[in-house]
Amino acid sequence: MTARDLRRFCQPDAAAEKLLESAMPKLGLSARAYTRILMVARTIADLDGQGDITAGHVAVAIQYRSLDRAFH
Repeated sequence: MTARDLRRFCQPDAAAEKLLESAMPKLGLSARAYTRILMVARTIADLDGQGDITAGHVAVAIQYRSLDRAFH
């Protein structure tokens, strides 16, 4: 996914953006992690049949990221 695609297809709603922004420093996430979480949240929203990325989708994506870091 290009940067243009990310801006086009992975726009979180306000609550999701706020959650992700607050999680970044707390979890020590990089800009790359931010992008990957957004892409996973987009996939979760798609599987949920939703057009918008919500805070719930971002929360699940962050949990997956935390699990991934725990096992590596």
